[in-house]
Parts: sequence; structure tokens; C-alpha cells
Amino acid sequence: MDGSGIRRLGVLGSGKGSNFVAIADAIAAGTLPAEVAVVISDVPDAGILRHAADRGLPALHVHPGGFRTKLDEEAEHRYRQTLLDHGVDLIVLAGFMRILKGGLLRSFEGRVVNIHPSLLPSFPGLAAWKQALDYGVKVTGCTVHLVDQGIDTGPILAQRAVPVVDGDTAESLHARIQDAERQLYPAAIGALVRGEVTVRGRQASGFRS
Repeated sequence: MDGSGIRRLGVLGSGKGSNFVAIADAIAAGTLPAEVAVVISDVPDAGILRHAADRGLPALHVHPGGFRTKLDEEAEHRYRQTLLDHGVDLIVLAGFMRILKGGLLRSFEGRVVNIHPSLLPSFPGLAAWKQALDYGVKVTGCTVHLVDQGIDTGPILAQRAVPVVDGDTAESLHARIQDAERQLYPAAIGALVRGEVTVRGRQASGFRS
């Protein structure tokens, strides 16, 4: 993956959409040379859809099917087709709480990016900030990575450290990690779009924070 030809982003999210807002603001500021082609949520009243609609962007709820943590086969087809219909080059996961598998990932192989609230490979999965706090680490952070068929296992593109301070709660630590995410994610996506990041196997190079 060298980033050539990436211009149109398809953003998937389930929640408030704070990372989407950071991405949209970076595009508006000219620091991320791309456009948001469509925003899709599995939650009909998700905040990310309101943020997208406020910006005049296509904002769609696409039903995720009957499973709680992943898309079923029919839903996967609906998501894939919606992204293709909007000419998406890069899928950006912004708090999307379902696992992507199968044909959708094959159609966008090497072109799905996610941000995870820990320094992977430490603390994959849900509530990673709470995992870090419970484990007692002194430093955690966030990781931008490509999505593969595993859970938070794809090639790492960029990371930013966040210290754990005395007296931290899960909420206070999570808030600081989210602040780091809103800085790192648009910058990493911008590097991808500009062709500055090269991925060979599990090794990614070229990102400068």
C-alpha cells in the first residue's frame, strides 16, 4: 500500500463521532487532502450521523443484521455495496463497534484503517484503557493500524504514548487517550493519502508525527 489514488474516505462509526469530527476538521483545514464520500453507522441515532449531516455529507444508517458484535453476511454485502456505490478508496473506522470480516475486507484489502485506544499489541479488544489501568502499566496510548481478519492485529502505522498518572480513573485516562487519538488519526490518514506510508508485510514506514 503506497497511498496513491486514495482520495475518497468512507467513515464507519457507532457512537458520538469525535474522531470523525477531527478528520472532517483536518480536511476543512487543508491538512488532510481527501474528502468524505459517505458516513455509515450501524446505530440509527448515532451522533456521528448528526455530525456528518451538519456538514452536508451523506449520512446513512445501514442495518447491521442480527449479530451483536459483527455484521451478518447480508449486512456485510449491504455495507460493501454502499461503500462501492460511493466510490470509497479508504475505509476509516471511527468507533465502529462491529468486527469486519470476509468479502468486505477482501474488497478493500489493505485499505481499511482503525484507531485503537492502546499501544498495540498490548490490550487488544474492548475497553483497552481499562485493561491498561487494571494491569498497572505506566504508559499506554493509541495505535493507528490497518485492519485484517484478526482482532486489532493488522500492521501498525502510527502510535502515540499517553502516560498513566497517579489517581487516574478509567474515565480520566480514556479522555486523555481520546485527545491523543484526535491528533494522531487525521495525521496518520493524511500520511496515507499523501503516499508517505509504505507497508510491506507487517512493517510500515514513512509516518512522521
